[in-house]
Amino acid sequence: MAPLVLVEYGDYQCDQCGDAYGMIKKIQDDLGEQLKFVFRNLPMTTVHPDALSAALAAEAAALQCKFWPMHDLLFENQKELSDNHFEKLANRLNLDMNLFDAAVKKTKLKKRIEKEVEGAIRSGVNGTPTFFVNGSRYQGDWSFAPLFNYLENILSEERMSY
Repeated sequence: MAPLVLVEYGDYQCDQCGDAYGMIKKIQDDLGEQLKFVFRNLPMTTVHPDALSAALAAEAAALQCKFWPMHDLLFENQKELSDNHFEKLANRLNLDMNLFDAAVKKTKLKKRIEKEVEGAIRSGVNGTPTFFVNGSRYQGDWSFAPLFNYLENILSEERMSY
């Protein structure tokens, strides 16, 4: 098990989450097996009209074991999010389109996202991106250097405790 668990509550249409996407990829590359990254959906639908549809597309892709590839494509194509574009992304991932289309319409996936939103609210999250490290909310600057240094310090403390 990884000694670090980084959880992000994010929205695929949020510009700041788009900025965080690249930073998290670099942190994942640098920390490798020492870091487990978890993405939780928090579509801010009042300001991002396509955020819920994007979250549904990611969760529908997850049913075909393609959550992370869809997650990445959604952020890499953030300025083009629309129902038509989600289909194009699903095709790029070679998803079974009948299964994908059926899944995005099912209430089961929407309920899963609603549970993640409820979890965010219970945790005091009211914006995206919001990060938690090993269960505690990260309050610092979430640009690369401060977050990476924070994670490195936790790893150093873990090493010293052995």
